[in-house]
Amino acid sequence: MQSMSPILFMLLMFGVFWFILIRPQMKRQKEHAALLSALKKGDMVITRGGLIGKISGLSDKIITIELQEKVRVRVLRTHVDGKHDPASLKEESTERKAA
Repeated sequence: MQSMSPILFMLLMFGVFWFILIRPQMKRQKEHAALLSALKKGDMVITRGGLIGKISGLSDKIITIELQEKVRVRVLRTHVDGKHDPASLKEESTERKAA
């Protein structure tokens, strides 16, 4: 029985790491992949570098983002962090001013 104790402890630790670290990361990756596949022309997005703009063109791997009128940049699709909601920024700034 004493020889099984370290093996059981290792299995228990692996199980804890799986549910605390690995599983949530896999879930986030699936959600991000679904977000990237659902992007369409006209969506407001934010990149990992902090650029915010409207999608003006799409291809398999590259997205063209219009930052301003006639100012466009090409970004890898994988570097899009998520959709951008300008209304949420306005709410946050008014909450900060009130506090």
